Amino acid sequence: MSTQVKIINHSKNPLPEYKTEGSSGMDVRAFLAEKIEIKPLLDAGVHFGHLTRKWNPNMAPYIFMEKNGIHIINLYKTASKMEECAQALNKIALSGRKILFVATKKQAKEIVAKAASDVKMPYITERWPGGMLTNFVTIRKAVKKMSAIDRTKQDGTFETLSKKEKLQIDRLRAKLEKNLGSITEMTRLPGAFFVVDIRIEHIAVREAQKLNIPIFAMVDTNCDPREVDYAIPSNDDASKSIDLILSHVSDAINGGLSERQKEKEAAEVIKEKEATQEEVTKTQVEKEDKPSEEVKTGEKKKRVRKKIITKKEE
Repeated sequence: MSTQVKIINHSKNPLPEYKTEGSSGMDVRAFLAEKIEIKPLLDAGVHFGHLTRKWNPNMAPYIFMEKNGIHIINLYKTASKMEECAQALNKIALSGRKILFVATKKQAKEIVAKAASDVKMPYITERWPGGMLTNFVTIRKAVKKMSAIDRTKQDGTFETLSKKEKLQIDRLRAKLEKNLGSITEMTRLPGAFFVVDIRIEHIAVREAQKLNIPIFAMVDTNCDPREVDYAIPSNDDASKSIDLILSHVSDAINGGLSERQKEKEAAEVIKEKEATQEEVTKTQVEKEDKPSEEVKTGEKKKRVRKKIITKKEE
């Protein structure tokens, strides 16, 4: 028996013919894998969306088709959006601003923490602390409290406390480390925001919107892409999908950071050259001044001799 596949075409261009003939026929994966650049996305399951009844109509431009009650994401649009996001993140990293990664869902925690730490960027993988961006001053105070506890342990004042007080401080330190330990180096508001699953992280997204911080996000078929500035239509539930997209994002950020480092090194080399040139010009000027001074002193001596000779003649 032949299976029916409902194709949703939201673009003006007509879709190519697609037929399935039982189990031996061509399926969605085989159809989309015809182009080599899409194959890694396909193997990671980036194209799988949510059930059709859970979809968000604003995701219609990114949906390729519907099969067995599940929406299939158009991977060609995913690839183009990934490239667009990579270019924007590269520029932000090149400018020296921090990019905050946010993912509190179970399957994304470890992947996001690893990807962010590899590029030395702050991240939140535990509960989002309310007011983290809109009330950043208070959050910074909590981070400073954590560093103050560390200082007391180093200078020996921690040992003078009672056993109960030590236990309370240790618990407070562990709690702060769990929630805010990954953002200790973030001294000001981030330049960008990368989110996995904007439905779960809706509070974080609202805060970023209030402060006009550009939002990059993995957006599934049940999300509204209008809430973010740079949406990557993709499966935000599969760990392989998250890992693949985050590796692409971290590579783009790494590229920006390496370019920034090269620019710094080039600027230092230019400064050193300028300093050496200044020293050379100073030495040349000093050398030029010395013979002129010698000439002047010689002329003075001659004048003095002439005066002495004239006096004797008189």
